[in-house]
This record gives sequence, structure tokens and C-alpha cells, in this order.
Amino acid sequence: MITNFNQLIESLRLRGDRRTVAVVWASDPTTQEAVGRAISHGFADAIFVGCCDEVKKNAELMGHAAHIRFVEAADCDEAAREAVRLVREGEASVLMKGMLNTDNLLRAVLDKETGILPRGRVLTHITAAEIPGHKKLLFFSDAAVIPYPTDAQRAEQICYLSEQLRAMGVECPKIALIHCSEKVDERHFPFTAGYRELIARAAKGDFGPCIVDGPMDLKTACSAKALAKKGLVSPLEGDSDAVVFPDIEAGNVFYKTVTLFCGAETAGILKGTMAPVVLPSRGDDVISKFYSLALASL
Repeated sequence: MITNFNQLIESLRLRGDRRTVAVVWASDPTTQEAVGRAISHGFADAIFVGCCDEVKKNAELMGHAAHIRFVEAADCDEAAREAVRLVREGEASVLMKGMLNTDNLLRAVLDKETGILPRGRVLTHITAAEIPGHKKLLFFSDAAVIPYPTDAQRAEQICYLSEQLRAMGVECPKIALIHCSEKVDERHFPFTAGYRELIARAAKGDFGPCIVDGPMDLKTACSAKALAKKGLVSPLEGDSDAVVFPDIEAGNVFYKTVTLFCGAETAGILKGTMAPVVLPSRGDDVISKFYSLALASL
């Protein structure tokens, strides 16, 4: 079981299997450095799409020239379309955003004719956080894409989280459906009524081996002590591997809180597409982009 980002990097190094990453418009030093680290740690090759002359000026990065290709593009929109084509045609197995707006990249990703989101699939965002003082990585969804998930979308979030955690070596992931209390409240919070069906589907094995419970507040989901103090019993035992937030506002506030006030390191990827998409904020630091690449490469 991989419990922190250092273990993830070491696991990828030992596997010795490089994933080809199509990097869109990497004009910024942080994206270039993150990709260079992934190459040097042995789990990535790179295809830089667009602004190639700028990338080639990075002497340290070009020290890995044997693991780098370049594809020219006139602008960031063309670069996005070309990188998506590389993924769709199997030349790349990870897509990464560089210094362009998210909308520009998602327009290419979601194109009904040439994009990489199969019909019927749900696009959502998964974050892994290494929080100081917490014993393992905590995964959560969704802090970036779906404003107010439907029951069907939430089911896909559970499925993606369960799948990702099993890849991390968690045989039977524990996933909490988050709310401000442990009670279903159909009148004020109608989405909590849908939690019952999701729990039943998990018990039937619809999401693969996993345990789902809720509604739960964040403390009872992640602290056995808090669970016991409230006199509650849950199959998650206050030891959740992942939490599903009720909406993007809760997920985003949690993300910003643990990074700003707790010093958490994070990795984030889009799931649902033909290949994982590394979609960092343009303000993210090198280490966050590097860890995100590692998570996608897993």
C-alpha cells in the first residue's frame, strides 16, 4: 500500500515503465521542471506540443533529449488539439496542461468528434493530499469540475476513486460520502437521500471491492476517535481512504484549506477520459505538478 508521495515515486521507479506524456504549451519553467523530474525518475517520456523553441532553451531539460520529442503548433488551441490527437491515437498515455487556460484544453478534450471523453463517461477531478500528521494519503473528489454532482455522477466518482486506490495497493478502499452531519435530510439536503442507493450499490460490488458509507462529516469519516466520541458505528471505522464531497464548493474549500493552512502536498488528475489528464492551476508549484504526473502515470 502506497501511503505517501515518496513511496509513489519509488514504486514507479522500480516498475521501470515509462509513460509518454503529451505536454501542451509548456512555456513556463515549473511545467518544464516537473516533466524533467518525471523523466529523470524513470517513469515518463515527453512530447512537448507547441512553443517548442522556448522549451529547447531549457538546457537542464534538454539533458534528457533522448526521452523528448517535439510537435510544432501555431498557438495554444492548435497545441491542445494536437496533444489530444496524440492521446486518442495511442501515441501518448497521459495528457498534461502547461501555460494555457483550462478552457482551451478542455475544449479539445471534450470535442464530440475528436476529443478523448468517450460517450456516456463522466469527467471528474480526483485529488490526493499528503497532509502533515495524517497517516496516509487522502483522496477526494471533486474540487474542480462538477458543480453539483447528480447521483449518477457521484457513482462515477466512487468508481474512479475505488479504481485509483486499488492501483495504490489498497485492496478494499473505504470511501465516505460527506455531509455536515451523519443524518439523511431529504428536505434541506435532498442529495443525501441518494447516498442510500450508492451504499447499496457498493455492497453489491458495482464499484469493485470497496466500502462506502454516509452521510458522514469529515471528522467521523477520517478519525476513529471522533467516530467513537459521537457514539457512532460505521464500516469505515473512521479510517477513510477517500471522501466524496457534496459539491465543488466544499471540495474546493477543503483543497485550499489543507494546502494553505496545513501545508499539504497535493496531486490532481482528471478521470473519465481515455487517458488521465494532469490539469494543474497555472499557479501550482513544481512539486504539485510532479506528483500529479506521478499519479497519472500510475
